[in-house]
Amino acid sequence: MADPVVTSRMTSSLTALRGLLMLVAGLYAIFFPGVVLTSLVLIGGALLLVDGFLGVWSLTFGHADAKTGNYWFDIVRNVLAIVTGLLILVSPLVATLLTVTFLIYLAAFQAIIVGVMEVILVIRQRALFASIWPVLLAGILYVLFGLMLLFAPIFSALTLVTLAGVLLVVFAIGLFGLAWRLRKAGM
Repeated sequence: MADPVVTSRMTSSLTALRGLLMLVAGLYAIFFPGVVLTSLVLIGGALLLVDGFLGVWSLTFGHADAKTGNYWFDIVRNVLAIVTGLLILVSPLVATLLTVTFLIYLAAFQAIIVGVMEVILVIRQRALFASIWPVLLAGILYVLFGLMLLFAPIFSALTLVTLAGVLLVVFAIGLFGLAWRLRKAGM
């Protein structure tokens, strides 16, 4: 049977370890956002490659109806995943630029559409709101955020990675505080 003192201290130690990993990842994202962005795209490419190979493997040697039930659709999907994963891993810089640009444009159009919808909604139904200014301001900020993403996609992606790094550092500090409290409580 496990020693209760050792087991109780493990919770605080694991929480502190999570905080340390978040701190390192956050600082890395703050100081090297381009490298982090490229690393995320490469991890995505590796996941696509593994998913494609496992899908073809399961279709070939496993149950043929294990995925969607349409054999040829599953073959094409898995082969495309393998090809996309290989292209990302062979040319990481081009893949990063294309992938990030596409995702940023997608987020930009979504932000613009949501912002315009919020502005239209609050103007049409202003009687339902006690004050329309907070919602109107949020809608306008959404549109401006979308335009920023649209006109400077790579800079925006690097800025978002840096902001994510700042959030990781803040959460790491919170986890360190939680780990300290758990340690003092004997957990």
